[in-house]
Amino acid sequence: MKLETVAGKKVLVTGAAMGLGKLFAERAVREGAAAVVLWDVNEIALKATAAELSGQGTAVHEYPVDVSDQDAIVAAAAAVRAEVGDIDILVNNAGIVRGNSYFWETENRADIDKTMAINSMAPMYITLEFLPAMVQGSGEARVLTIASSAGLVANPRMSVYAASKWAALGWSDSVRLELEQAGHEHVRVTTVCPTYINTGMFDGAKGFWFTPILEPDEVVETSWQEMKQGNPLVILPWTSRLNKALSGILPIKLRDVFLSTVGVYNSMEKFTGRK
Repeated sequence: MKLETVAGKKVLVTGAAMGLGKLFAERAVREGAAAVVLWDVNEIALKATAAELSGQGTAVHEYPVDVSDQDAIVAAAAAVRAEVGDIDILVNNAGIVRGNSYFWETENRADIDKTMAINSMAPMYITLEFLPAMVQGSGEARVLTIASSAGLVANPRMSVYAASKWAALGWSDSVRLELEQAGHEHVRVTTVCPTYINTGMFDGAKGFWFTPILEPDEVVETSWQEMKQGNPLVILPWTSRLNKALSGILPIKLRDVFLSTVGVYNSMEKFTGRK
């Protein structure tokens, strides 16, 4: 069932202090959400965003949370349920990227754990805190997870990131199927797989064939509308859908030639990331 607006709903956004997360939170406030809950590890930016969004008719709640820490997730979720109540719209947006080297050149092994914890495990544990109440309720509820086009096709120099996003996509879409199978049609799951976005997170990465770096506003706008409609999968832009389709059809060697030729396999060579 389509959700026309999040007015009157309680929305939780992870990674909400800046970038896409902040834009998602702004969108919820603009539509008249009853409450917007902001989670982020960056306390200074979090406070600034909370202050900016306050006073517009929506109750804004901020929680400094390191989503790579399972105990922190459990504690913060309990605080949210006690202070705000059950969540209607969950936006799993928090993420990190490490890259620009081959896997065997990894110097800091903690980067592997951190990437998998934030990009793969956190959405699972956070959703597990709020999904049961969504299922038990009767109102329209949504889980929106920001994965990546890196979860659709393999890509050199970002092997752990790609692995984390493959995991997020596989988990998220499986939960969607579980909800449908169990007859909980009022809860919809949407997974978004964009290419590189101009938020600073992918500084240095380059666009490829007909695929410029995406602008945050357009990603949030499309994701938000698709989430409200309850659509299962959003792949941005169209070239990523093409790459995925061809990857499923072509023999591996031809696939590699194609993706290398259009620039996908070279897109992380000069990646620096957010400083």
